[in-house]
Amino acid sequence: MLTLPLRPLLLAGALLFTGAAAHADIRVGIDVSTTGPAASIGIPSKNTVLMWPQTLGGQKAHYVILDDGTDPAAAVRNVRKLISEEKVDVIVGPNITPTAIAALDAVAEGETPMVALAASASIVEPQTDAKRRWAFKMPQNDSHMATVLTEYMSNHGVRTVGFIGFADAYGESWWREFSKLAEVRKIKVVANERFSRNDTSVTGQVLKLMAANPDAILIAGAGTPSVLPQKTLGERGYKGKVYQTHGIATWDFLRMGGKDVEGTLFPTGPVVVARQLPENHPVRKVALDFVNRYESKYGADSVTQFAGDAWGAWMLLDDATRRALKTGAQPGTREFRAAMRDALEATTNLTIPNGVMNLNPKDHQGFDQRSRVMGVIRNGKFAYAGEK
Repeated sequence: MLTLPLRPLLLAGALLFTGAAAHADIRVGIDVSTTGPAASIGIPSKNTVLMWPQTLGGQKAHYVILDDGTDPAAAVRNVRKLISEEKVDVIVGPNITPTAIAALDAVAEGETPMVALAASASIVEPQTDAKRRWAFKMPQNDSHMATVLTEYMSNHGVRTVGFIGFADAYGESWWREFSKLAEVRKIKVVANERFSRNDTSVTGQVLKLMAANPDAILIAGAGTPSVLPQKTLGERGYKGKVYQTHGIATWDFLRMGGKDVEGTLFPTGPVVVARQLPENHPVRKVALDFVNRYESKYGADSVTQFAGDAWGAWMLLDDATRRALKTGAQPGTREFRAAMRDALEATTNLTIPNGVMNLNPKDHQGFDQRSRVMGVIRNGKFAYAGEK
């Protein structure tokens, strides 16, 4: 049974789960951004959740979906509601780094595991922080993506780069990882600027970037807000290479960017370019299976990084639920939530559309080099650029 984010349906769903059988099913709360600046990320996530099988670990599952409007305060309210009123066993989401970080206190207080659909490593690190003990995440850590990105830059003659990133935790995390790895590869960062997801102009920042005359510019944003700096660079006549992060892999980005984003280079999860991956790529088969499922429902070329992450979340929960149930703990109890947390942390060699997961107490993301490739926007589509 699926519960949509409408109050009457939530109440109706709640009534179905009263009495002795109140927690017979596994209950999953999903918080996504289907409106607001991150809607281009949240909508594919929700689309994928609507495809999830109605079981987890062989047992019937009940899903409750809420929209946070890309607002950290709303995300916290949603997560608290899902834990206290809906009595969920696990949370999936939120979609972006600021909302996921905002939700950490709520999941820790509710002792409920959260599988975030947001990218920054700061969601799950450091693991010495007690509240992050309950946090896991699907997208690749920024460090994974910055590694393949700086390697590609170095191999293609980039010696100086300008940086412009979101003025939030996502941009800061990318700055921290990229600047560190750029130094290792002897790439000099000659400018460092910020912009907000809701900005309507970044002319001042772009003029400063261009004044530094870098070989390339990295835009560390996600979703459709990342189009603005690149369009402005084009309007101002910038001729160098433009790189973006894995956060751009949405079709709304391509639609809004049009010819202005042609040739953009970006690190990405395998699912985005699954059909073009080498036959021997270890993730290709699983990624292609999901791509075919998703595109048969939503249309050709509709799959995104974020859709793949959401399908990977179901696969991760399905695998962990099977093991959590073997402990004898019953869904709907504190013991089961703890068993789920422990099972998630013990995941090994699980191949999902964007990589192979091996989690442990020090790593609540679990991807390695099999989770990343370089992409390029070619003829208005995401294409495989290789890993070198």
